[in-house]
Amino acid sequence: MSKPRSPWAWVPSLYMAEGIPYVAVTVLSVIMYKRLGMSNTDLAFLTSWLYLPWVIKPLWSPVVDAWGSKRGWVLAMQGAFAIGLGTVGCSLGGAWWLPLTLAAFWVLAFCSATHDIAADGLYIIALDSHQQSLFVGVRSTAYRIATVATQGLLVWLVGRMEGTLSVQGAWAIAFLLMAAVFVVLAAWHAHALPHNERPATLNHNAHNALRQFLQTAKVFITKPHITHALLFMLLFRLPEALLAKMASPFLLDTPQAGGMGLTTAQVGWAYGTVGIIALTVGGLAGGWLVARHGLRRMMWWLVAAISLPDIVYVFLSLMPSTPLWGVCACVAIEQLGYGIGFTAYMLYLVQFAQGTHATSVYALCTAFMALGMMLPGMAAGWLADRLGYTAFFSLVVSLCVITAWVSALARQGIDEGFGKKAISSL
Repeated sequence: MSKPRSPWAWVPSLYMAEGIPYVAVTVLSVIMYKRLGMSNTDLAFLTSWLYLPWVIKPLWSPVVDAWGSKRGWVLAMQGAFAIGLGTVGCSLGGAWWLPLTLAAFWVLAFCSATHDIAADGLYIIALDSHQQSLFVGVRSTAYRIATVATQGLLVWLVGRMEGTLSVQGAWAIAFLLMAAVFVVLAAWHAHALPHNERPATLNHNAHNALRQFLQTAKVFITKPHITHALLFMLLFRLPEALLAKMASPFLLDTPQAGGMGLTTAQVGWAYGTVGIIALTVGGLAGGWLVARHGLRRMMWWLVAAISLPDIVYVFLSLMPSTPLWGVCACVAIEQLGYGIGFTAYMLYLVQFAQGTHATSVYALCTAFMALGMMLPGMAAGWLADRLGYTAFFSLVVSLCVITAWVSALARQGIDEGFGKKAISSL
């Protein structure tokens, strides 16, 4: 029998591998298409569709559970990441670059969602409860490192290369570099991932998986306050869904077009590095506040944290000559507030899912979470092009009223008892 793998050998690298393709699909695609001249309307609509795999992920997660091993799925998906990222890089500059890159991003999105299922399943199977608790912070930190490296450092590097290469050439090198990273990661994980899992057989488990999914759906829709919960899941982040889709295009657009006129490298620094660090600090601060005072007592403070800082983008749209340090400060304020306020959202989902089939119910909650980002994002570019950035960001601020409204509905559910014991203990 082989010696058990140390979690340090694979947990950090596994969750770095989880973060890179997600950022490539949801963030880098937006920046790249903007730099290649695509309109806000088109890029927002096309890239928002890429959230769909995370929306429908619960539909095929039973297949991942019912067939093969989590280790096998992880390795297969990481190989697919290398191919998909390489396809994006090789397609840029060619006559069919747009349909080919979109197709590659679609494949990457589905593979990324599948990798999420398999990686989390492997984490649960391979580690005992003590190790799971011990490494939960490690996996989160590794994911954030991957986010900063991809959304920050890599975008900064692309910006530097744009000074000597064409835009297409710079982005091609970036995606080929990520593809090479996944060749290395897949090879490493083939050696390092644990083997302590018995592969499942689809024929034996497909029926049970389908039955479990239907049972989960029944439990989900019969939860107390399900209408209020769905409204909260879909609409709490409505302003952020619009703002996040247009933040990078706004920072890249010229002052004549109403934007800030930053270079790609500056966006990588301001939004991809300073912003992500502030988001991480905000998440830690939000978790500490809720742990100390409870979700119910902190709800309105968290709503204010996620809503009020959005106004910095109105300020920036009115002050296009703001220096880079000022832009970084505004981005940091907004992302810090988002990180704090997002705590309320995630903890609500966790506590709503408590009870029968808690893990599967939570997966359905995250599907609605992704849908809440996908649908507004599809319209964000059209709104920004029609209204202009100042009016668009003013609309975003006004829509924070909806965040407050659905939070009041969610708080009512807490007051009337769902998850009361669990939430009051936070």
